[in-house]
Amino acid sequence: MMNSNIKTHTGNHGAIAAGHAITAEAGRDVLAAGGNAYDAAIAAFFASCVAEPVLSSLGGGGFLLSQTASGQHQLFDFFVQTPCQKRSAELIDFKPIWADFGTTRQEFHIGFGAIATPGVVKGIFEVHRELGSIPMTELVQPAIHAARTGVRLNALQAYIFSVVSPILMASPESAALFSGQVTGQTVAEGELFCLPQLADTLEILAIEGDALFYRGELAQQMADECSEYGGHLQYKDFTDYRVQCHQPLSFKYRDSQVVTNPPPSSGGILIAFALQLWQQVCGGVKEHGSVAHLRCLAEVMERTNQARIEAHLDDSNGHPRGDMLLDEKLLCRYRDAILGRRRAHRGTTHISVIDRWQNVATLTVSNGEGCGYMLPGTGFMLNNMLGEEDLNPHGFQRWQTNQRMTSMMAPSIINQRDGGLVALGSGGSNRIRTAILQTIINMTDFGKPLEEAVCLPRLHFENGFLNVEKGFAESELKNLFEHFEQYKSWQSLNLFFGGVHSVQCQAGAFSGVGDPRRGGICLSV
Repeated sequence: MMNSNIKTHTGNHGAIAAGHAITAEAGRDVLAAGGNAYDAAIAAFFASCVAEPVLSSLGGGGFLLSQTASGQHQLFDFFVQTPCQKRSAELIDFKPIWADFGTTRQEFHIGFGAIATPGVVKGIFEVHRELGSIPMTELVQPAIHAARTGVRLNALQAYIFSVVSPILMASPESAALFSGQVTGQTVAEGELFCLPQLADTLEILAIEGDALFYRGELAQQMADECSEYGGHLQYKDFTDYRVQCHQPLSFKYRDSQVVTNPPPSSGGILIAFALQLWQQVCGGVKEHGSVAHLRCLAEVMERTNQARIEAHLDDSNGHPRGDMLLDEKLLCRYRDAILGRRRAHRGTTHISVIDRWQNVATLTVSNGEGCGYMLPGTGFMLNNMLGEEDLNPHGFQRWQTNQRMTSMMAPSIINQRDGGLVALGSGGSNRIRTAILQTIINMTDFGKPLEEAVCLPRLHFENGFLNVEKGFAESELKNLFEHFEQYKSWQSLNLFFGGVHSVQCQAGAFSGVGDPRRGGICLSV
């Protein structure tokens, strides 16, 4: 399922790419009013909570990577945190549901026991304090307007609603908001979707600040709900939550400098590892879509997965060790394993912005799929990160207390040798790293312009299973599939393979592309 309408503009004063027109328009209008990239990203985030409510929520977490006009970098980590205390399993509300994607079914876990401490509100306000230039009360206005007047649900969002309908209909409060005109079904394409309670919440939040969410009434309300209905979170989890600011991971690839999310998150370091492995092993591949290209790419993905496991096992905290993954000895070992070989998985959205001064904001946020319960009277759903299999590789209920959860999110920036600038990132769980990897390779190794680099078909190899999008030559695929026991050939571009919403500045002109796999749109001013 995808929106095949690729919308991209070119302008001279900035650009934003996002997963929905309302999200992008909120940021575009801020840029047009003289706001900077960080103002635009903040306005777009709040709008995404209305236009993309399964993917983006005040109850989730994320990361924002900044690059100022002077070249200074900072990574704001406001991803979710495990609770300070763990209640016994028999006391928590934690249950499985099945989501039907049409082509496959996937199990998720929801309930109050699946909620981790949300960080996105704290993070957005921290970014605003450090880098913003427009009052928060103005930045929330597009979201408030959309929440009160309603959003006509597009095909992609309607599809997402239908996929996770067991979550959206899990509680009376949630069902009341997400029910469509047909009894027992979620809001359908073309129907008006309103969130008046969220509008009220945003209005108060903009005035009172993030203290309302972490020390005030909302914090107490979330803690009380969890205590009564089987969650782990307590008031202390909210008062103790802190945004973590890191120096981003920066490395050279070909003639470009790539800046991305550093450990303890895993996505950026795995992209760095895969790019270096690709450069050493596959540097001679010249033709995009050839068997040599596709087989080598799948091999790099497989070895990156193995390196991820090895790095996790070497760290008792479950976080990937950056120094280990970029160690030349490990790279050589995996390079040799590929050269010497006989030739025989979340609800996430992304926003990229560059402004007229060439400040860059690249923001990835997630709510998991949501825990199934709306916080009464607020219009938003809390996350289900403790029920995300990808984020709990050692098994559910085995998480360590009071730890920042690791993530595959990798908001990234590419500084090109010719002075060009690209901001990108993706949603898509474990496909985030392979989506960004292929986009970078398409640009740097195959010389593709940004729009083509994003829209070319992708593959994803994990756990012995190869997924390939439609668009590669059938003759090449036939040869490729002879070397894989388990594979699936998708009949179209699909949101499974991520959504790389990207913008660029070249010679003073701004443009970009919203990935059609996830309803993307790019607007410029």
